[in-house]
Amino acid sequence: MSVEAQEYRKVLDEINPHVGMASLYSDHLPVMRWLDVFGNKNKVVAALSKRDAFLQQLIDAERRKLDDGGIGPSSEVEGKSMISVMFTLQKEEPQVYTDTMISGVCASLFSAGTELTLAVIEWAMSLLLNHPADLKKAQDEIDRSMGFSRLVAAEDLPHLSYLKCIISETLRLYPVAPLLLPHQSSTNCKIGGYEIPSGTMMLVNVYAIHRDPAMWEHPIKFRSERFEDGKAEGLFMIPFGMGRRKCPGKAMVLRTIGLVLGALLQCFDWDQVGAVEVDMTEGAEEFVMPKAVPFESLCKPRIAMSDVLKML
Repeated sequence: MSVEAQEYRKVLDEINPHVGMASLYSDHLPVMRWLDVFGNKNKVVAALSKRDAFLQQLIDAERRKLDDGGIGPSSEVEGKSMISVMFTLQKEEPQVYTDTMISGVCASLFSAGTELTLAVIEWAMSLLLNHPADLKKAQDEIDRSMGFSRLVAAEDLPHLSYLKCIISETLRLYPVAPLLLPHQSSTNCKIGGYEIPSGTMMLVNVYAIHRDPAMWEHPIKFRSERFEDGKAEGLFMIPFGMGRRKCPGKAMVLRTIGLVLGALLQCFDWDQVGAVEVDMTEGAEEFVMPKAVPFESLCKPRIAMSDVLKML
């Protein structure tokens, strides 16, 4: 892990424990917003200031690279960093694509690429160890698709349909942001018969939607096959939100999860510790829903992949 990645990971570890706590008391007692008795608000603000300073350093470094004759705004998009692409947009619409906006997009993508991704992979591996037939089926699909001479690559993911089903079913059962991000009503509106004033904070209970028995058959059971052959098409699932406010890192997260999970299944055989089912208790101390009991397993390299593993 690079020095920059370690630094950003450290900042995230400072932010996450306080995100939920910052509003826990003030939602019930609004006066607490001003008093901040437990200091959570100040801790969040301080951690966010560190994050913003870190991201601004990245933006400034990329700008210096362009000024020194690196990949310029007129170059093809392919081969440019995301920040460079946004610099191109900044030249066209400077009032929209400010450094603050670029920093915000980077924060969303980086957070999605670390905390959310790791949580989904941990839930997926826990589910697969408790459902070994699904794990074996995914391994067989990977073996048929690419053999044993190379690792799963990004171009392979569209052809690994059962792996995609496993990821979808994991996100259905354990959406890592179970209430998404808070939204705010921009005008007075009515939802489900309730009058919602403008400026009201609104939360979407994705966890409940994904387990609604009126929509999903056997909603609390892990059944990857429910997503096969488009059978779940039309059913409401929004682990990344929806519309123009949905997570901008969705594509990156799904791609990363597919590559990491695919490589883990391709290269190793997995088993439970002591033949005991993996504990699926949900943690609730942070904004991202982690496992209450960290994932543990036994694994050993697959003999058929030994040559590939030796080259890593």
